[in-house]
Amino acid sequence: MFKGHPKGLIAAALANMGERFGFYTMMAILVLFLQAKFGLNGEDSGYIYSTFYALIYVLSLVGGIIADRTGKYKGTIMTGLIVMSLGYVMMSIPSAVTSDNRSFLLIMTIVSLFTIAFGNGLFKGNLQALVGQMYDNPKYTAMRDSGFSLFYMFINVGAIFAPFTAVGVRNWWLGDNGFGYNADLPELCHAYNDGTISEAATQSFQKMADTATLSGQPVADLGVFADTYLNVFVTGFHYAFAVAIGAMAISFLVWIMNKKSFPNPQSSSERAEAAAKGEVTMMDIKEVKQRMYALFAVFGVVIFFWFSFHQNGLTLTFFAKDYTDLSIMSVNIFGTQIQGAELFQSINPFFVVFLTPIIVGLFGWLRNRGIEPSTPKKIAIGMGIASLGFVIMTMGSMDLPLFSEISPKVGGTPLDQALKVTPFLLLGTYFVLTVAELFISPLGISFVSKVAPPQYQGLMQGMWLGATAVGNQLLFIGAILYESIPIWMTWTVFVGATAMSMFMMLFMVKWLERVAKD
Repeated sequence: MFKGHPKGLIAAALANMGERFGFYTMMAILVLFLQAKFGLNGEDSGYIYSTFYALIYVLSLVGGIIADRTGKYKGTIMTGLIVMSLGYVMMSIPSAVTSDNRSFLLIMTIVSLFTIAFGNGLFKGNLQALVGQMYDNPKYTAMRDSGFSLFYMFINVGAIFAPFTAVGVRNWWLGDNGFGYNADLPELCHAYNDGTISEAATQSFQKMADTATLSGQPVADLGVFADTYLNVFVTGFHYAFAVAIGAMAISFLVWIMNKKSFPNPQSSSERAEAAAKGEVTMMDIKEVKQRMYALFAVFGVVIFFWFSFHQNGLTLTFFAKDYTDLSIMSVNIFGTQIQGAELFQSINPFFVVFLTPIIVGLFGWLRNRGIEPSTPKKIAIGMGIASLGFVIMTMGSMDLPLFSEISPKVGGTPLDQALKVTPFLLLGTYFVLTVAELFISPLGISFVSKVAPPQYQGLMQGMWLGATAVGNQLLFIGAILYESIPIWMTWTVFVGATAMSMFMMLFMVKWLERVAKD
């Protein structure tokens, strides 16, 4: 599988696994943590979620500029690992929310998220730039696309286990304190405390509270139960964030042990000095502009893909919690029930690892026959596949009630278990969306590393991530739609966004192919 690839590829992927573990921990539990801890609705938690994910990527632009200016790619990457770890330490500290400290704790949570995002910005784009520079060697150039696909596959290994670990830790803490897991209980607890709960929802709350109390004793005081359950539930989430610290430590050790395997790029000033001495040939300014225009065009298109795809941590997670039968998504490991809406976030990285060899093999088979699509065509195909994924969600959500009818916080009653949809709807959607992702994300990174002028490698990788940031910042729109219009109509917005992206890429494909060959 790794024949014909540079030695540093595996080391780079292993160093990135800790970042992926933390990323998928956050993707799995962040919005649910915000709702359980602070009682936020979908729109408000969506604003925080989308801004956090936007910052993760937009700050990669800052990290790219720092690395390009100083030439200290390796030092910048190492600093990013340390800063990210500090952010997870801050998120892991348990704290009980009261009416007096709620605002302060919410601000501290946002500061912690910013710290993680800033560390990620120093780390993520620069590591990708280093991987791209490995393939600047003519010996490896032909393997660039498959190299980035393999890199993408291996960094997702850590992501498979992150949601299971987070759910396992949270549910272990619940069980250790005499409670069972129920996805509907946190919202019911907040609705009861806020006085917005209806009589029908109160009856459901009593039944769920009795079932979730492992002692088997009926709950006599729902107010006491609500406060206790929320505190235990959220503390379990804090301990789940602590596990990410260990993953970051492993990545740090891998990075330190393998630093010498990576290239040592020059700073922008060193490249300019070398060009002035005639030691290197600087790219013609006209070609630089043409390449930059092509990259900016692709950046503009992929915004719509990420706006749709990264709903997996927001509206698709809401859908798993509110509308999906989770009873068959449960396993018992070492006496701890592993069940929760968060588990769906392990499906995407699992499919990434499972499908990457198949897709890399397909591209290799096509390449050997001289019919492999160009990278821009692959990206366009990926957009079309993503659109099909949301078509599946649209069709599977046709008969579901409005969110306002099932949300206790606005007077609704949680959907009866018998009326919830099969988890195979989400599993099938994630399968299709992962195929789309493998046509877009690793190949987009590969395209940037190939087309970006040498003096702007770090900056352009940062811009790729910056385009992702813009798409992520728009995620909150999905949360607003989810709570205000029929569920099936929400998914049609993403069908349209990804289909539009596909047609825009197809319109530009010949130009992009020409620029990439220059």
